[in-house]
Amino acid sequence: MNRLFTAAVVYLVLGLGSGLFYREFTKANDFVEGGATQLSVVHTHLLTLGFLAMLIVLALEKAFTLSASPLFGWFFWVYNAGVLLTSAMMVWHGSLTVLGQESNAAIAGVAGLGHIVVTAGLVLLMMALRKGIVAAKAVPAGGADAPSEASV
Repeated sequence: MNRLFTAAVVYLVLGLGSGLFYREFTKANDFVEGGATQLSVVHTHLLTLGFLAMLIVLALEKAFTLSASPLFGWFFWVYNAGVLLTSAMMVWHGSLTVLGQESNAAIAGVAGLGHIVVTAGLVLLMMALRKGIVAAKAVPAGGADAPSEASV
């Protein structure tokens, strides 16, 4: 759970920092206010796919002990790699736009790869969650230490 909390805090800092970067970078380069650039949505992506997603997974971990599944470790690293790769490509592409330079197919390709990695991470999360739900159903409602109806 500590790893999830730490990841949430890191994403919070990155998300807020990317919003600050967007504002200051566009201002410093006299970019048209309201002009289309990927920089304008990086902070939203980091706060939603990073910060909020990690908080939701933290709650799911508390409820279903997702970390009991080996899939959970895979989810954590794959998903975070995908979010960071996608966000980095958005920053790169957005910065080029602000600077008036052309983007290229390589940036789009790597960003697409980042989206695929995020998707793979989400599939791993759903598989780990399914295992956690099945395991939770197997435990009686009162837990393992609760008296059974036969002993009452």
